[in-house]
Amino acid sequence: MHVRLADLAATETFAAYLGRHLRKGDLVALHGDLGVGKTALARQIIRKLGDRPDEEVASPTFNLVLVYAFPQITIWHFDLYRIGAPEEIWELGLEDALAEGIALVEWSERMGSLLPVDRIDIALKYDGTGRIAEVCGLGACADRVATWRWPA
Repeated sequence: MHVRLADLAATETFAAYLGRHLRKGDLVALHGDLGVGKTALARQIIRKLGDRPDEEVASPTFNLVLVYAFPQITIWHFDLYRIGAPEEIWELGLEDALAEGIALVEWSERMGSLLPVDRIDIALKYDGTGRIAEVCGLGACADRVATWRWPA
């Protein structure tokens, strides 16, 4: 699925769409260049899933992981840009994240072979002043994501 994100409002709409489809145990791997909008998308997903449009959602760049516990779901927001080795992801609580809620993982490629096969990949790319989000389900998520239809 390819989605054009012209601006922040489009990103918010897309995040709401994703929020209706994500479920406990999902790992969302966010890919893209520095500054392309991985954190902006994660921020909007967290706000939509938490039903808190004004929730303060910081970038986890320095903390490496931030946890948002809402009554309906817990969301773990990882930023792996600064990890030294893929094994560090276990120390950050990935197993807990997948057991208790949803894991949003920026710079997921730094997990190397530890990146779970069952996941949802979202690759963000620049497109003029906007972005393109390419969404792909892998492993056990493939069939479910294949049914998603973005209203173009």
